[in-house]
Amino acid sequence: MSYSVRFNFPTLAFESPKKFRGTKVCNLQILCSSSSQSNYQDREPGRDSDNGRGKSETHVILVERYENGTSKRYILDDDLKVGTFLEDCGSETNVLQGSHFSDLELSWLPDIIKKFILPSGFPGSVSDDYLEYMLLQFPTNVTAWICQTLVTSSLLKAVGVGSFSGTTAAASAAAIRWVSKDGIGAVGRLFIGGRFGNLFDDDPKQWRMYADFIGSAGSIFDLSTQLYPAYFLPLASLGNLTKAVARGLKDPSFRVIQNHFAISGNLGEVAAKEEVWEVSAQLLGLALGILILGTPGLSTSFPLVPLTWMTMRLLHLWLRYQSLSVLRFNTINLKRARILVKSHVLHSTVPGCVDCNRMEDILSWERFLKPRIVFGVSLEEMFGGERSFSMVKMLLKLYAKEKYVLVVNQQHEINFEVFVAFKVGATSLSVLRSVWQTYWLCQNWGNDDDVFDWLEKSLMELEDRFQNFTQQLEGAGWDTQNINLKVPKELVIEEVSAV
Repeated sequence: MSYSVRFNFPTLAFESPKKFRGTKVCNLQILCSSSSQSNYQDREPGRDSDNGRGKSETHVILVERYENGTSKRYILDDDLKVGTFLEDCGSETNVLQGSHFSDLELSWLPDIIKKFILPSGFPGSVSDDYLEYMLLQFPTNVTAWICQTLVTSSLLKAVGVGSFSGTTAAASAAAIRWVSKDGIGAVGRLFIGGRFGNLFDDDPKQWRMYADFIGSAGSIFDLSTQLYPAYFLPLASLGNLTKAVARGLKDPSFRVIQNHFAISGNLGEVAAKEEVWEVSAQLLGLALGILILGTPGLSTSFPLVPLTWMTMRLLHLWLRYQSLSVLRFNTINLKRARILVKSHVLHSTVPGCVDCNRMEDILSWERFLKPRIVFGVSLEEMFGGERSFSMVKMLLKLYAKEKYVLVVNQQHEINFEVFVAFKVGATSLSVLRSVWQTYWLCQNWGNDDDVFDWLEKSLMELEDRFQNFTQQLEGAGWDTQNINLKVPKELVIEEVSAV
């Protein structure tokens, strides 16, 4: 039988060298197992006050901290049983003194909205003038789109949809429908930027390729408007929505690629020259498109139009894949880390930037790569619900020198899978070390042997060979100072006391 006790109390603001400010309300929930129930039943009121503490001593051995402010404390009692202590903390506005403007302007926003519109780690992940610029840029863009709506109405009148002296209502109605189509499409860009904004730095080649696939699907809706003119608005809106999603993937991905090109800090010039290439290709493409449309019989035969479009689109996708394949990033993301680590574990060598980028599979999803690595899991998930003191003690002792904890999922019998939980202070190098250990375990794992014995062997191999791995990376031209392996912020663990 379990009991739940909940406390509500305020945590006062405090001063620190970085001038943190904030007040929060915490809800504490103690989960007591049935084995501890007798301790509470045997006590009589006031008996513990004689010596200042109760008969049963408990102390916190580690804490899991979640991104939303919730903490789970793992406590050990006199009976060497591990329990949990939940601390549900409300949102807290802790900001640096230099970010007072951010605190002042956005303190009223819910956390879910802040996470949607602001970069991860805000305000520490961006410059101090970021928020002020965006707050002024927002109404600037609003006024621009108001002007665009009015201009669209004038353009439609000029091509014969209504006139200034005739049915102006027809032109206005057509403008509203046209702008509504664009507005529905803009929702797609809003969703992509807010929900997936943290993905593009890791794998820009993959997301740039996916953008073209999704954009191709959007063009199909546009082509079908000729077959169903009565459904022009919904079909065109779906097409715009799909292509807007594609643009939301394309633009940030290509900015990362442009930044890769600008090795001399000349990002502005690289972007300008890219515009020259793109506009030149646009003019040539428009000219060729007009010639194709002028082909006798093509404009009057609807099946020939989508057939020609399909041929050109397949050629376009093939060329896009080829162009992305020639990119040679010297930064290490998770896909390239897997290739490098596997080569070092098996052959004690690492491929160079050219060979590794050529071996990288642009289209593959991380969740389908083998061996499967699940980052940012809780200790309860690692143990399968079992929280014995001996297991926790052995695991924490094994990983005392590491900034992560890794275990093999023994319930997954078909494919090799590991769970990784990161400690407070973990870095990209910690993620890379966990990947190296995973591949060593995958190559040497024996199902019938002791699990902790294999974990200990893998850590010994990691300690002996990882330095050689990093030296080979530097020798092969990899940028070991810019490793794009992000530590999940949803959950980190902190060791409070030795067990």
